[in-house]
Amino acid sequence: MAQTKIIQRLNSSDLGFEEELGRLLTYGEDAASAVEEAVCSIISDVRRKGDTALLEYTKRFDGVAFDSANDLAIDDDLLEEAPTLITQAQRAALEEAEVRIRAYAERQKLQSWRYEEADGTMLGQQITPLDRVGLYVPGGTAAYPSSVLMNAIPAHVAGVRELIMVTPTPNGEINKLVLAAAAVAGVDKVFRIGGAQAVAALAYGTDTIPKVDKIVGPGNIYVATAKRRVFGEVGIDMIAGPSEVLIIADGSANHKWLAMDLFAQAEHDSDAQSILLCPDDRYLDKVETEIKRLLPKMERVQIISDSLRGRGALIKVRDLDEAVDLANRIAPEHLELAVSKPDQLLAGIRHAGAIFLGHYSAEVFGDYCAGPNHVLPTARTARFSSPLGVYDFQKRTSLIWCSAKGARKLSDTASVLARGEGLTAHARSAEY
Repeated sequence: MAQTKIIQRLNSSDLGFEEELGRLLTYGEDAASAVEEAVCSIISDVRRKGDTALLEYTKRFDGVAFDSANDLAIDDDLLEEAPTLITQAQRAALEEAEVRIRAYAERQKLQSWRYEEADGTMLGQQITPLDRVGLYVPGGTAAYPSSVLMNAIPAHVAGVRELIMVTPTPNGEINKLVLAAAAVAGVDKVFRIGGAQAVAALAYGTDTIPKVDKIVGPGNIYVATAKRRVFGEVGIDMIAGPSEVLIIADGSANHKWLAMDLFAQAEHDSDAQSILLCPDDRYLDKVETEIKRLLPKMERVQIISDSLRGRGALIKVRDLDEAVDLANRIAPEHLELAVSKPDQLLAGIRHAGAIFLGHYSAEVFGDYCAGPNHVLPTARTARFSSPLGVYDFQKRTSLIWCSAKGARKLSDTASVLARGEGLTAHARSAEY
């Protein structure tokens, strides 16, 4: 009986490659209808019943029966004390990551500007931060303190006045490292709620949960669907799909390193995607051999296996130019240029969430502490969207200050265009 392959092997020169690639890149939404219905019901309940609905859903999904909605809030003293409740090594790692992420974010801040025309008219743009932002942090099967840092720090740098964090606490226990990250990153208030109900509470507000202006942070399909449903009532960062890495290799990198980089992405969940492109068949053989050798030793072996088997691939390409073309078509969340001269390929890359250049730039550094944000566009949305940054927490407002001379000049142009559109009140306003 033939053994099931651990990871697919494809060749871009083979007949049917395009069909295979299309299938590989397709992420199904089989349960989308049922999820949509459930999320709509939850949002409706929270809007109608407020805190009562939050307490009911927290009891149902997290197994915690709070006496009152006030119990949903983490005590301010506990939040402040959180960094002292973790190990010294963990605290040092959080603080080092915070410094690096903040230093990068400081360079992203948009600045107000203005200029004056010869007739005295002033035009410009004013930059202001959002007032209040909601941060969703997963807290189910895994805890993500890195997500707290990556979402909270840019908001803090932007000058957001209040940062509200929500996170599910199954059986009532909040992860100490997540809470410590919230304290280090400057989160103002933390609530023990999760799921679509938490998103609804942030979007519409309850007696206990304040209404926010924007919701950021990753979550499962229920959270993502809820964010999509409340968009318009509040802003959102993006609708994130399963995580992805695409590696372009020329055979010069240590094949063991690349096998582990594929694993690092695959262990997120069974829908995560790990793809390696290389023109050297023998090098792909080495990577595949290393995958087979290392896989049984991995702690999350089942998740990695499911991910690699379902959405992973080792693809032989004709050359590095074709690899770059494929990378732009795939538009991956993470792109590793594991080649001897990455700068030569970089100029050709148009679509990627984050690019890691050279043999020592492991994608995992971007996940935790390099500095750039790890909240990145997935599912080919890197074709038109960008990583989360300080600018996502700032608003741009246009400034127009006409001088008398400037108004006379503009009135003629505005009047002609307004009458051309049939908007005579517009025209007369300009003429007056």
